Amino acid sequence: MADDQSVLTVSIVTPDGNVYDNEQVKMLVVKTQLGELGIMANHVPVIASLAFDEARIQSANSDQKDEIAVNGGFIEFSDNVATIVADSAEKQADIDVDRAQSAKKRAEARIKKAQDAHDKDELARAEVALRRAINRINVAGK
Repeated sequence: MADDQSVLTVSIVTPDGNVYDNEQVKMLVVKTQLGELGIMANHVPVIASLAFDEARIQSANSDQKDEIAVNGGFIEFSDNVATIVADSAEKQADIDVDRAQSAKKRAEARIKKAQDAHDKDELARAEVALRRAINRINVAGK
């Protein structure tokens, strides 16, 4: 077992509840609005907005790597505890690829319809739905 000074605790929560917990993490990699951020034990405290991308989590006690589709939100890290508060998140194994493909097609149709109607609000919502679907498809395909 790794000593407490060389590991982090990672939690991912959404409005629907807790998606992921691991108290023995060697490294966490997330995509922020400004680029990729890798966090290991004793990293300086940080708060950052997250992009629609995956969170990659390397366990300390094995070669296990967990990948979670994280859709927006933010990360807060201090005292070797990383908390991701996301709009939505799904573990790679839980992603229904067919459902994600359907969501992608629906979002593309909504984008076309919003562009034709010059509806900026609907266009913005449809673009978010498309990014979420593409992120889920990309994480599931790994």
